[in-house]
Amino acid sequence: MRRAVCPGSFDPITNGHLDIIARASSLYDEVYVAVMINQSKKGLFEVEERIDLIGRVTAEYGNVRVEAFHGLLVDFCKQREIPAIVKGLRAVSDFDYELQMAQMNHGLSGVETLFIPTNPTYSFLSSSLVKEVATWGGDVSHLVPPEVLSALSDRLRKE
Repeated sequence: MRRAVCPGSFDPITNGHLDIIARASSLYDEVYVAVMINQSKKGLFEVEERIDLIGRVTAEYGNVRVEAFHGLLVDFCKQREIPAIVKGLRAVSDFDYELQMAQMNHGLSGVETLFIPTNPTYSFLSSSLVKEVATWGGDVSHLVPPEVLSALSDRLRKE
């Protein structure tokens, strides 16, 4: 079975993330979405909420599993026998950082990294921008799945 992982914080998942996950799911038999746990950062959504949202918006693919992880991504990969990491690249600046990470991960464990260029429609998109625009009342309905828009709107009303 060919496995890959798409790692990230996904706070919240965007249409750009979803595009990369969908494309990975067509290339691999099983795709893990690894939701990063970072104790030092307070996210808008709790990790469990992110896992739930990602599970709902990726359910149609049938071969996507969503799990949390804390620590080194290569350890997550070793524990699940995942030989490949799939990362989306938006710009050259992403490549500089991601290449260093890919080389480190390969050096640590032999795990390969596959870079997928982002759909140009989402080349500017990040979770941080979505949160900022939504916080100020901007329309992000075209940037996130409907389930995420609903959760985002609910959360920001409570804040």
